[in-house]
Amino acid sequence: MENQSFRSNMLLLEGLKVSPASSVPAFVLLLLIYVFIMVSNVGLVLLISTERSLHQPMYLLFCNMSINDAFGATIIIPHVLRDIFISNSERYIRYVDCVVQAFCVHLYGSTSHTVLMIMAFDRYVAICNPLRYAAIMTNKMVVKLSVAAWGTALVLVAILLGLTVRLTRCRRVISNLFCDNASLFKLSCDSVFINQVYGLGYTVALLGSSICSVTLTYLKIAAVCVRSKNKVLNSKALQTCTSHLTVYVLLLLSAFIIVILHRFPRLSDHRKVAAIVGEVALPALNAVIYGLQMKEVRQRVTNVFHCKQTHSLSNHKHEQRLH
Repeated sequence: MENQSFRSNMLLLEGLKVSPASSVPAFVLLLLIYVFIMVSNVGLVLLISTERSLHQPMYLLFCNMSINDAFGATIIIPHVLRDIFISNSERYIRYVDCVVQAFCVHLYGSTSHTVLMIMAFDRYVAICNPLRYAAIMTNKMVVKLSVAAWGTALVLVAILLGLTVRLTRCRRVISNLFCDNASLFKLSCDSVFINQVYGLGYTVALLGSSICSVTLTYLKIAAVCVRSKNKVLNSKALQTCTSHLTVYVLLLLSAFIIVILHRFPRLSDHRKVAAIVGEVALPALNAVIYGLQMKEVRQRVTNVFHCKQTHSLSNHKHEQRLH
């Protein structure tokens, strides 16, 4: 009886189909990517927080993205790394842990969109209303926008998972690398009509609002650039907006691919690959794209490495003199 009760709270994850020969290379590759994600994103947050010249709304808002990317990678990658060396029949996870992981996964995905929306607003004010930028984008406004981005995502995801937790379960196999809302409510034999309606509304509201706001923002920015015919302004707008738009398009493609593949159970293996690529590639690329595009950040990173090289060289010369 105890064993039955224990098993009823345990779910089985399908995971990736990795051959024994490919397990070690896959583990090493994922581990290196995870280390890069953490070092690059945490490093950027520390750099922006310690450099007073980078205490500007654009960079402070970007910290939200770096923190969210580090959070998203930590939810998924260590879990996948652990499961690579575990056989398919032993990849168990407790139901409570699965719900927590699903909540964090959706919070990461939702916050990615809301953060990019507030960053688009910042670029709109900076380019379309530069004279009032300092008055509008105060530290108080940055805090409000950041709280709104995280708070909105938190409420939407809490309702999403709350509707799923109420369902009774008659299955225990999660056909995914990690837990998410769709995989959880598929475990139930109850009617999931409310879940599907809210899930669809949640997806449409989140993607629709982000697409509309970003599209309108960039249309207005483009109109300002065309009317101004100012090469300096256009160059600055292109430099600051290219990185934001690139990250947004990649996020949007990843979201659409995963949502579409969830509708085709036969393509579950393709969905797993798309999911892990999205969860791994985006956090790694975001830091690179922004780090390379933002001139001030690039200069600070270069200065840090230059100072370290100069310091090590001076120490080496000092040691040679002593000898």
